[in-house]
Amino acid sequence: MSNIADELKTILEPGKLAMDDLTLAAYAVDQAPVLDYQLPLAVVRAETVADVQAVVSACAKHGVPIVARGAGTGVSGGAHASQGCIVLSLERMNRILDLNPDDETAVVEPGVINADLNDAAAVHGLMYAPDPASFRMSTIGGNVATNAGGLRCAKYGVTRDSVLALDVVLADGSLIHTGHQTFKGVAGYDLTGLFVGSEGTLGIVVGATVRLKYLPREVHTIAAFYPDFRSAAAGVLAVGKARVQPAIMELLDGGSLHQLDEIHGSDLSSRGASLLLIQTDGFGAAAEAEVVREVLAAGGATVTTEASAEAEQLVELRRNSRGVEVDDEYRVGEDVAVPRSRLVDYIGELEAMAVAHGVQLKVVAHAGDGNLHPTFWVDRLDNQVDADAMQRLGEALDRSITVALAMGGTITGEHGIGQYKLRWLGLEQPEPVRELQRRIKHLFDPAGILNPGKAI
Repeated sequence: MSNIADELKTILEPGKLAMDDLTLAAYAVDQAPVLDYQLPLAVVRAETVADVQAVVSACAKHGVPIVARGAGTGVSGGAHASQGCIVLSLERMNRILDLNPDDETAVVEPGVINADLNDAAAVHGLMYAPDPASFRMSTIGGNVATNAGGLRCAKYGVTRDSVLALDVVLADGSLIHTGHQTFKGVAGYDLTGLFVGSEGTLGIVVGATVRLKYLPREVHTIAAFYPDFRSAAAGVLAVGKARVQPAIMELLDGGSLHQLDEIHGSDLSSRGASLLLIQTDGFGAAAEAEVVREVLAAGGATVTTEASAEAEQLVELRRNSRGVEVDDEYRVGEDVAVPRSRLVDYIGELEAMAVAHGVQLKVVAHAGDGNLHPTFWVDRLDNQVDADAMQRLGEALDRSITVALAMGGTITGEHGIGQYKLRWLGLEQPEPVRELQRRIKHLFDPAGILNPGKAI
């Protein structure tokens, strides 16, 4: 510890290295449940690419692990400190280096906040499409690390679909550039796509060239209230059969509506037991919205034509629908995805398993791409939970995973594996595939210092 600390003090300017207990604790975890709490040896707040290269080179020389961190909004433990690590914060690298409205691209540092990039692009009638619920806080670097999704995924895809090129510091401190400035390009292997979603295990992203989309001139929001959750899920399939492509298709169950009412003073739960929120955009938004309203009404929904102010409020409420709780061992938010054709079946299974295992459940979903976020929890009395309740919670979580996989789904749609979901990775990926991934990891990081114990 003294060797790496002394070297970091030598190579970094004052104010970039912190070793006090308060800072170490603040940077030790992200927003995921903590399985193994560790304090880092130190926290480095890098401000330049040269800072990152110097820190990585020093850590490589001393064999010290590095955990790269953005805003700490991840919910799978990808930014949890590893034993004896340096946490390398990129939050101060927050400049938009270039925004070219003619090329419809932007070049950004990893600490740029998602919402800030959108604000800058909007001046030119453009937007950065990926919009995770944490878009007002999360960084582009963190979004790249987890291949983050968001509400607009249904139409515009996930982060990988918007990343054209990356600047990456490798495990030996060297800097490479991958990808291209053009929308198309197939020269060589797609290393850019490999780094996106690799959770900081292959290299540290210090710059990204991203594609921008046109900011829609017109947006229509449809709120459809249903008497039960499964009927709302059926509405998603009905819209697909009508061959309409909404920008947003979000699904909230009764528990989520009640919680939103308690937090925000809304009256959503009095209007139905489930809400399907659909947004169309572009020059054809009105025509598409009219088709959606007809389809949903025919399926038994109470369909409202919202004023724009309420429409925006509904979207914002959905962005905050995970509530104010932070996940821990007693309350776990999941991130599974199933084929859209199995959405109704999976929701039915979730409701049944909650009853069978005696646990609480609420569900929100990016229904347009079959990505669900069920939250299971058990109540605590005087901050105590009996062992039986914890066992039932674990069994419900295990069941939610195995059922999703049996339906052709995945254990994570957009949050990543991190530390928390490693226990289930072997259920989805057979050993030959996992061994190939380990070999790729070894090629990029032979000493295993980049975010060890995460992702694979």
